[in-house]
Amino acid sequence: MKKVKIMLAMLFGLWLTVAGAETPQETAVKKKIEPQLGDGVKVDAVTKTPYSGLFEVRVGNDIFYTDASAKYVFIGRIMDAQSSRDFTRERIDALNKVKFSDLPLDLAVKKVKGNGQRVIAVFEDPNCGYCKRLHKTTLQEVDNVTVYTFMYNILAEDSAVKSRNVWCSADSNKAWTDLMVDGKAPAAAPAACLSPNEKVMALGRRLNVTGTPTIIFTDGTRTPGWVDAKTLEAKFTSLQ
Repeated sequence: MKKVKIMLAMLFGLWLTVAGAETPQETAVKKKIEPQLGDGVKVDAVTKTPYSGLFEVRVGNDIFYTDASAKYVFIGRIMDAQSSRDFTRERIDALNKVKFSDLPLDLAVKKVKGNGQRVIAVFEDPNCGYCKRLHKTTLQEVDNVTVYTFMYNILAEDSAVKSRNVWCSADSNKAWTDLMVDGKAPAAAPAACLSPNEKVMALGRRLNVTGTPTIIFTDGTRTPGWVDAKTLEAKFTSLQ
């Protein structure tokens, strides 16, 4: 059984390596499955997996599985029954990886604590309760970190107004902290002040950010939702 599990993991690694180079069989499956998904749905890629003849079908950053004839669709996760290793989750994480150096950090509010050596980017909405919790707890407890906040206005009609007011403040970092920690709204922005709201929205959509907060680490991985200080510290340690 141990040898089988090792071989399965090796095959999974090989699958990740070659994914993207579409074979004639994968192209044929793609042509069969796409018309069955409804109008306007475009399949980005089909990749044969090491699992019982299944093919991974990728639509954006979502994946499901089908057979060679595209007769059946399998929606769910492929997991190792012994170790509970989630191969589907690993695959989705790989698809969602971000090249941190390519992030337009000039569109973000920058906060530095301590020496600022540990760096994260966070997509947040000014009306997001879990984002406020992140500021009131986790970011209060963690030191030596630089946080780039992309104000991602997806929750309420006035989110964009609040973000613009923060951006146009004399000290945007203080204005954002005051808003998220103390609920103190910034003054209305001057009419002539331009904010990066639309650019940040486009960035979030391109990166498939679907909720706030979403934390992106320097290795390109992401964590959706609120995390406590212990979890964040553990992630920082793993990056060293």
